[in-house]
Amino acid sequence: MTRQEIENEVINVFQREFEIENPDMDADLRETYEFDSIDAIELLLAIETFLETEITQEEKKQAINIRTINQICDYIENIARKRNLLTPA
Repeated sequence: MTRQEIENEVINVFQREFEIENPDMDADLRETYEFDSIDAIELLLAIETFLETEITQEEKKQAINIRTINQICDYIENIARKRNLLTPA
């Protein structure tokens, strides 16, 4: 997978699961979209489905301070890199 594929999937998840069309990649999710802890859990489940792998407790802890979609994409990219799922650019 590539960074572009990650971004496309995250945007699709926001449209499908949270009914947010054309989300701002750098907007604070909590302030702009009223994203809460339940939404974060749903997002982590969607990430696991996308990556076809379970996210570890340590990786979940790393997600606590994520505030933007770009940060979500960075997070997924890092996990994908650790699991050798990332396609070189």
